[in-house]
Amino acid sequence: MAINVDTVYKTVLLILNQQQRGYMTPDEFNKVGSQVQLSIFENYSNDLNQQYRTPQNDTEYADRIKNIQEDLQFFQRTGTVTGTNPFVLVPGSTTYFPNDTVIPDVISRLGTTYLDSIELTQYAQRNEITQLLLSPLTQPTNSFPIHLYENNLLYIYPTTIVAPASITFSYLKKPQDILWGSTTGNLGELLFAVDQSRNFELNVTEQANVITRVLAYAGIIINDPTIIQVAAQQVQQDEQNSKS
Repeated sequence: MAINVDTVYKTVLLILNQQQRGYMTPDEFNKVGSQVQLSIFENYSNDLNQQYRTPQNDTEYADRIKNIQEDLQFFQRTGTVTGTNPFVLVPGSTTYFPNDTVIPDVISRLGTTYLDSIELTQYAQRNEITQLLLSPLTQPTNSFPIHLYENNLLYIYPTTIVAPASITFSYLKKPQDILWGSTTGNLGELLFAVDQSRNFELNVTEQANVITRVLAYAGIIINDPTIIQVAAQQVQQDEQNSKS
């Protein structure tokens, strides 16, 4: 379940206004919220890599690797390719509720490539490709192909493989910018418009983290060092607790 954008915005405003510290406009919130979401998303890969090097427990709800993988599952997708070798990656699209807006995905991380449903395990760099093609012993074949991902193009060797219909790939999509949409009420006030909004794509377990990070940015916007300090300390403490 996604994090409700209206809940986050109203919570941020409540905290800011509690002591008359300032106000965060919807446009500021949309930009800051999108940046916070992207920052949390980008940290998942580093956190997962770190946890694989740390002893784990088998507790049902405290397995950190499992929890990060659950957070990432909201961004996991499968795409196809088009053209001839090299192939152009064609990601899928995501439908955003409640207005059923369909937006093409942007690939953040390329995962596994499949040829005829078989995983292409041999990945090579450009300098390695040249060496592999020159040697009769290491030249790729239809049974043992190699691949290279470069400049958003997928190269598969041997180059006689030209059937895009048999090639698929997995990927992590970049989170779409959040949006707190509004209409104007009779008194000129801003009213939340569900059909013009887009929620955070993060797991609901990240809600407190999102609010804290948005408040840290809000402190910069309204030039309040107290909010910046408190929010930054909370973010740092949460990160230490999750990684130690």
